[in-house]
Amino acid sequence: MAPCKLHLVFLALLFFSGGALAAAGTTANGTATAAATPATASRVRSLASSASQGVVFSLDRYGARGDGRHDDTPALSRAWKAACASPRPAVVLVPGGKRYLLKLVKLSGPCKSSVTVTVKGTLVASPNTADWSDRDRRHWIVFRAVDKLTVNGGGAVDGNGETWWKRSCKINKAMPCKEAPTALSFHYCTSLRVQDLKIVNSQQIHMSVEDCASVQLTGLSITASGTSPNTDGIHITRSKDVQVTNCKIKTGDDCMSIENGTHNLHVSQVVCGPGHGISIGSLGDDNSRAEVSGITIDSVQLYGTTNGARIKTYQGGSGYAKDITFQNMIMDNVKNPIIIDQDYCDKAKPCKAQGSAVEVSNVVFKNIRGTTVTKDAIKLNCSKNVPCRGKYLPERKMEKIWDGSSTAVHVQKLGHVHQSC
Repeated sequence: MAPCKLHLVFLALLFFSGGALAAAGTTANGTATAAATPATASRVRSLASSASQGVVFSLDRYGARGDGRHDDTPALSRAWKAACASPRPAVVLVPGGKRYLLKLVKLSGPCKSSVTVTVKGTLVASPNTADWSDRDRRHWIVFRAVDKLTVNGGGAVDGNGETWWKRSCKINKAMPCKEAPTALSFHYCTSLRVQDLKIVNSQQIHMSVEDCASVQLTGLSITASGTSPNTDGIHITRSKDVQVTNCKIKTGDDCMSIENGTHNLHVSQVVCGPGHGISIGSLGDDNSRAEVSGITIDSVQLYGTTNGARIKTYQGGSGYAKDITFQNMIMDNVKNPIIIDQDYCDKAKPCKAQGSAVEVSNVVFKNIRGTTVTKDAIKLNCSKNVPCRGKYLPERKMEKIWDGSSTAVHVQKLGHVHQSC
């Protein structure tokens, strides 16, 4: 069935900013360090901060070189093993000012106490794609089955993704289509905190949260080229009670992808662009069942993205995507500001028509404004057999305010729409 199209354009502007902190070093007896260099002072602060969180296990003590050339994967594994076995809260410290080269590494629990991984320096992926076998191509740094895990420190995780991007079939049609590693993966973790990190140039997805509960992602900077393939910023699936706040995401794919099994997710104060916007889905691929509920996207800004607020499902799937709110959003030069597509297809060949679909219901779009580069600000392509229902769509208030050749429309109120497309 043809999609319902509402010809709208939005107009708005908003700002987002951050800050910095400075500190001074002291000696053990509390006197000022008069001749301390900035590098020395930084190391003192790093160690003092880490020590306050628990017993410190520094990579350098376990044989890491931190020169960006030698393999430091064994050192990280040894430091993690010692920290995980500690009966007291432990800190795995990645010292500042160095680059620690890593191949695939899996850091597993359960641990005897809480563990904090404090990244002050940079964890950098091996540039040699041969370091990954076909069996392990989807992962780089993996945390699995850890309770009360914190990853923080203000440092960087560098996926060295350019080498992988050039081999992608989306960039080079002559190459076979294969998976590439996710930079940071969290599997079966509870009470997880990931804070104040820079994640750059991931091989594929930057961060994936899978089968986790009670998660806080805060103060993350995620950056890759706008042309990098499949480099989603934050991917969430089969997880519940997740909060994402105060993050800035610039990638070549979805800033956030919210997949099957996600329940009770709250996203706020996120800046996105370039990228494909914030997507719920795709859901129901390969005739699978999907269940997503309790999603709130609030106070988000999108700049130059392909999509804004998006829900996408395949024909042939089943299940539901319900109780979803997109509100207080600013969009600037967004191609598809609001889009629901129950006939989504990204296959090489057209997807065949099927009767079943993931049911989309109780979706709210509230206080969304901005500019679009296309004539269709709202696109609703709903299934004929399992139509979108119980939607609450914005009332349109047309105003003859011109910005170049565009008519400006501010989404202000909510009108209850009973019929489906």
